[in-house]
Amino acid sequence: MNILQVMKERHSVRQYKNQPIKHETKAEIRDLISEINAESGLQMQIFFDEPGCFDSFMAHYGKFKNVSNYIAIVGTKEQQEKAGYYGEKLVLKCQEMGLNTCWVAMTHGKTQAKIEKGKKLLIVLSLGYGETQGVPHKSKSISELSKADQNTDWFTRGMEAVCLAPTAMNQQKFMFELKNGTATARPLSGFYTKIDLGIAKYHFEAASGHEVK
Repeated sequence: MNILQVMKERHSVRQYKNQPIKHETKAEIRDLISEINAESGLQMQIFFDEPGCFDSFMAHYGKFKNVSNYIAIVGTKEQQEKAGYYGEKLVLKCQEMGLNTCWVAMTHGKTQAKIEKGKKLLIVLSLGYGETQGVPHKSKSISELSKADQNTDWFTRGMEAVCLAPTAMNQQKFMFELKNGTATARPLSGFYTKIDLGIAKYHFEAASGHEVK
């Protein structure tokens, strides 16, 4: 399955089956997280069979159910974009493994993450086998999210992937630009926009094969 198809099939899921993740899948996720941490400098931490984080008022308010597995992404304030970029890389790999996920900013309880001085909990990912596969989110058009000084297949393909990127409250507060053959992107004002930009950048680069400056 190509990466764009994986993006199209992946939707946020908040309700999960009471079904443990397979041992071999757990091992694969742990290995991937180790690789990502080494490459990114982030401190992603995975917790399996730990329902406490989502057994809270905020989690119930957020309509989460049967969340026993989650990933805490820990880093510095300056690493928010990286958290989105590498977190989405992990999200799409989990989708390929048959798992469902959801980006969670505030509607969770206390995590078991170890947080060193100078670091903070940037974001959380829930994961497991969903009761459903979720539903597509509404998206702005490519013309609303980008501007380009020329038409190229790779930029269009990248922006198709950007339109599929999950964002906080579905706000899509970013702008991509193609100028003189170079793609750039910047966040606009809003909540969690740097994390959202990282997610969108990963979508663009994975689908287009071109770097975003």
